[in-house]
Amino acid sequence: MNKSGDYDIIVAGAGLAGMLAATMASRAGRSVLLLDRNKQDEVGKKTVWGWTCGDAVAGSHIDFISKHLGATFGFPELDRRVDGVYAISPDLKTRFMFEGVGYTLDRPEFESKLLQFALKAGSDYISEFDIAGPILDGKRVVGVHGRDRDKNVREFRSKIVIDALGVSTVIRRNLPENPYIDRNIDIDDIESTGRYIYEFDLDHEDLRYYDPDNALIHLNNEIAPGGYGWVFPKSGNRINIGLGVQKKSLDIRNSKMSRTDNLQALIDSYVKWNPVFKNLKIFNKNNNGKGIWSVTVRRQMESLVMDGYMGAGDSMVMPNPISAGGIGPALIAGTLAGENAALAIESGDTSVKGLWKYNLDFNQAYGKRTAGMEVFRIYLQSLNNDILNYGMRTFLTSKEASDITLGLIPELSLASKFKMVLKGATNIRAFTNLVYVVGKMKEMNEVYDNYPDTPEKFPQFKKSVVSTIEEAKERFKPNPV
Repeated sequence: MNKSGDYDIIVAGAGLAGMLAATMASRAGRSVLLLDRNKQDEVGKKTVWGWTCGDAVAGSHIDFISKHLGATFGFPELDRRVDGVYAISPDLKTRFMFEGVGYTLDRPEFESKLLQFALKAGSDYISEFDIAGPILDGKRVVGVHGRDRDKNVREFRSKIVIDALGVSTVIRRNLPENPYIDRNIDIDDIESTGRYIYEFDLDHEDLRYYDPDNALIHLNNEIAPGGYGWVFPKSGNRINIGLGVQKKSLDIRNSKMSRTDNLQALIDSYVKWNPVFKNLKIFNKNNNGKGIWSVTVRRQMESLVMDGYMGAGDSMVMPNPISAGGIGPALIAGTLAGENAALAIESGDTSVKGLWKYNLDFNQAYGKRTAGMEVFRIYLQSLNNDILNYGMRTFLTSKEASDITLGLIPELSLASKFKMVLKGATNIRAFTNLVYVVGKMKEMNEVYDNYPDTPEKFPQFKKSVVSTIEEAKERFKPNPV
């Protein structure tokens, strides 16, 4: 342990992003302190319920960290391989295949393995430390303060703080006013989510409800207003089953349907709605069998850095705006944050300018398509089940839908499809709105393809991004039923 309490880099939060950041920076020879609120044998635990998450990650993201770490992953941390993800329409008649090979994780096992990498690389580690906020020198972040396991107030100082505390991070929310990073997040850009991990017997086979080789997503704005339900296979006749909702969409749905459902009621109804499972029993290994948490569904922060500060993972609202998948971007961001923090220490410049390369690297590796996907998410939340059914059947091919979820821009085959929507004004309006959305996605992708290479060019970039997103929100209001 560093006797002085001063470090090159402090990593706040030993989740996926934090442990990878600590590992990469330590391997580069920097002095690193990794702080976490959990006990060591509960590293990565997100809430009082456990490692609450859908647990799904693309194989490409595991490949990314394997290459950077020079390590391999397998069972038990990679609990179950899946061939892909199917999105299924509300009437269960149309389904689109997304992604490619992926995994459902055993999160406690996976996070424990990542911690061992950080410790082996030489990171100092303090568990059961509750961070209360950043230490500031003017507008520069120079450390963190909080309480240790004995409730003693302690301070640690560093040249860089990497914020990996999650969506409600007390570091980001207590940053000084700055032009780079939003301190707060719009509630409409947050989804409340929850899930169970069950053991089960299969009553009968029906790939619309459960597929042992693929993850399933159910789009249904009455069951999961503003979000979706999921059934992800795990090893040994187990499933991760849950859903996410947007509060505004849920309120509208409840009002129109004269209901008072909350998130837990919707999750339980979704489990009962699925006819293929019987003898369900909560699989409560690590006390992780059920849980509720919040996840963001917007683009990542336009900048991930300011003077002395970097953010990674959920603290920088990195989950995919359409799928809400946060594991992949956290793995990528943590790796790149640690590498770039080490480079900035070596160069002697930990200002926003010295840290700017991290913005460029993450934008290239993952982030540059997320703003376009956010526009599509806003559009999706304006559609009721009838339009979702018709649109999935008529407007998009499976490839076009897959392109959209990857932030790519489909051609849409406009001439032939327009003939198919002349059955009613509602369908014409929905289709023309889709054409508009695809155009805005293209516009946003072009903006991010020209991400500013210096902080001086950033204000105009951010203004353009925010303006387009607000325009989409004004045009497309939640309308789940």
